[in-house]
Amino acid sequence: MDENTGGLAGLFAPERVAVIGATESEGSIGRAITQNLQADFAGETVPVNPNYDDVLGLKCYPDIDDVPGELNLAVVVVPPKIAVEAVRQCGEAGVRNVVVITAGFGETGSEGASREQELTEVAAEYDLNLVGPNSLGVMSTPTGLNATFGPENALSGSISFMSQSGAFITAVLDWANDEGIGFKDVVSLGNKAVLDETDFVEAWGDDPDTDVILGYLEGVEDGAEFIESARRVTDDTPIVMVKSGRTEAGAQAVSSHTGTLAGSEQAYEAGLEQAGVLRVENVQELFDFAQILSGQPIPESDDVAIVTNAGGPGVMTTDAVGDSNLSLASFSDETLSELSEAMPEEANIYNPIDAIGDADIERFERALDIALADENVGCAVVLSAPTAVIDFDDLSEVITDLQAEHGKPIASVLMGGESTESAREVLREGGIPNYFDPARAVRSLDSLSRYREISQREYEAPEKFDVDRERAREVLERAEERGDNRLGVEAMDLLSAYGIPTPEGTIAEDPEQAVAAAQDIEGDVVMKIVSPDILHKSDIGGVKVGVSPEDVYDAFEDLVTRARNYQPDADILGVQVQEMVDLDSGTETIIGMNRDPQFGPLLLFGLGGIFVEVLEDTETRVAPVSEREATEMVDGIRSAPLLRGARGRDPADREAIVESLQRLSQLVTDFPAILELDVNPLVAGPDGVQAVDVRLTVDTDELEES
Repeated sequence: MDENTGGLAGLFAPERVAVIGATESEGSIGRAITQNLQADFAGETVPVNPNYDDVLGLKCYPDIDDVPGELNLAVVVVPPKIAVEAVRQCGEAGVRNVVVITAGFGETGSEGASREQELTEVAAEYDLNLVGPNSLGVMSTPTGLNATFGPENALSGSISFMSQSGAFITAVLDWANDEGIGFKDVVSLGNKAVLDETDFVEAWGDDPDTDVILGYLEGVEDGAEFIESARRVTDDTPIVMVKSGRTEAGAQAVSSHTGTLAGSEQAYEAGLEQAGVLRVENVQELFDFAQILSGQPIPESDDVAIVTNAGGPGVMTTDAVGDSNLSLASFSDETLSELSEAMPEEANIYNPIDAIGDADIERFERALDIALADENVGCAVVLSAPTAVIDFDDLSEVITDLQAEHGKPIASVLMGGESTESAREVLREGGIPNYFDPARAVRSLDSLSRYREISQREYEAPEKFDVDRERAREVLERAEERGDNRLGVEAMDLLSAYGIPTPEGTIAEDPEQAVAAAQDIEGDVVMKIVSPDILHKSDIGGVKVGVSPEDVYDAFEDLVTRARNYQPDADILGVQVQEMVDLDSGTETIIGMNRDPQFGPLLLFGLGGIFVEVLEDTETRVAPVSEREATEMVDGIRSAPLLRGARGRDPADREAIVESLQRLSQLVTDFPAILELDVNPLVAGPDGVQAVDVRLTVDTDELEES
């Protein structure tokens, strides 16, 4: 990749651009791109097409090899059957940056997919920065670059924007141009055959002219790589994304609780949060957040002052603060004294400050100045309904000047239509966004607060425990030996190998072995049928609790008989004879993992036993997790007070749960062949945890390769 600023400088700041497939045909993409470049691009546009001597007044070359001098960027718009060869010729000609507009690749079926694979191989051979295929193109406003077939160019700004949908870009640009919102770089990712969202996050993170990174994504190519890059970038540059599409967690059969509860949507939710991305639900929030993050400072505190001339909207704003992570600022006595002197008697000087409907510009200015000067105030919402005594243009000047003077972020709510247009322009030049809806203003200030927390995070490395990896592999290989990719309690040794405590026990293949096993365990035992074909053992009477040594023989035969009657063709491996675990003094929890196609191992924690499906009270994180992240999982469930000893219960050993989550995280990271795994229940008592039951699914082909 290019060594210049942002790593992709040749893509966004080229001096000469070739359009391969440029044409004069009305309505063609080749013509649209050539015209767009001609209109605004500060550099040179070079058409390439053997059928023309010139295109739109520009000298046209038959082949890219025939173009004299260096080319920094090539835009490919030829038909799909010759597009790969055109890209190869770019590589041979030394063009490092290529945008493939052409569709008809991986999005169209098997022939297109093989064509896309060939394209990827050509790009790798020549080390190309390749965007697309099936892309609208790229834009960069500092040089006026519009290498797209969209209908209009972007306005200049400091927001860089990527989208998997080209149509979405054209719609956003049309709207943003009306709103006066500008961009630095814009890229249509297309099929992401080479460059994907992580590449642009890294490039824009290193770009001093990009203040905010926006994304509209339908998927993430490599979740782990994306998290690592985004964590680094969000130290200095906010990332705001809309993630659309709710897809299935993967092609493998989901047979575990974790697989059911922790699907792809949860993986994105957890992965983007761990990456430090501000995820939004809609396009309005995407640009609300972008505007305030690019134009306003980060507040030192989350305490909001509200200054208004309208009581009703002031209450709406207060409600919105209550719905956010922000809080109403408590004014100091000095501030209240100053407000009391400055405001009429019928005004409200407590937060929210209601300067009442006859407030003129001087009263508004005085109220806002006093509020911003209070050290208890971190940020402010200024809200005004149109009145005969307030000129919005004058008010916008006051807001802009006071924000610059005090250095605290402000969100403006000028509640009007045409009367606000020129005022909004003044505010925009001062970096202050304006909203008609007070709730949008508060949510935007909240995004500043959330970004402050993100930028201050310190990511700690996951702890590496001393484990018996070879013993774990031997257990996993049993699935392959049996010709079945599922393992149950016969895999308890897998947990022991990674230091997750398990009760004493063994699997007996006949009644005599069961009796011998019970004699090695002190007291009564638990007995469970062991079969990969019987997932819910207790539902068929496949579990016996509190079996005395003299009853073990008969219990073995009874369990096998019940299993045979329930499912005659079930593969019965034997009966587990296990030490009794005191469930009364402990809390049943679940720790588990489901492997997501994009983000990899997704860890889950929640209440276990019968509660896991009923309550669905769980926390998820993408593995590997640090101690802090594992602790957040344990403390984050709604039922966490139960673990802390609510209603007279003994507190559970939460540190032992946290460590078990970390050890499970290491296990599923070490063995990508584990597709899903449940430890349910993991009984958490006052003096530690015990993994009572386990089941997992293994990709035996992956195990062979690793």
